[in-house]
Amino acid sequence: MLSDSDVRPDAALLAMRPSVPTATVEPGTVGAFLHTTLRPVLKMQNMLLLAIVADFVLDHHIPLAKASGTDQQRLLAELLGRNTKLRYTVVGLVSGVFSAGEYIFYRQHRSELNRRMLELVQQRVLDQTALVLTLANDSAAL
Repeated sequence: MLSDSDVRPDAALLAMRPSVPTATVEPGTVGAFLHTTLRPVLKMQNMLLLAIVADFVLDHHIPLAKASGTDQQRLLAELLGRNTKLRYTVVGLVSGVFSAGEYIFYRQHRSELNRRMLELVQQRVLDQTALVLTLANDSAAL
């Protein structure tokens, strides 16, 4: 019979993550999880995250290319804030690479961690609006 470690090798998941400078926080807290888990996972999944947002921009016919820089950011913020399917996709993208222990902690603090995760994702996307636009344009050309 396979054990959980055979199916989801935690060491391999953790080894894939880039290192991210972290603030010193008390272990076992939501803040510690944010710095030691969420930030490295978001960094690792950055391009996939941006590609997914670009895909949603295309699917929902959001006129990102025609909008000014400020309006582009507003449109992306609205998309991330209001589109439940995109929010669930983002949560799945991130939580899918948690180790077993991280997932247990995540389930215990899901509401707070989802809120923080989506705030971090929104900031990442808004900071890279030009790249989202490029990805959307490249996908539209296919």
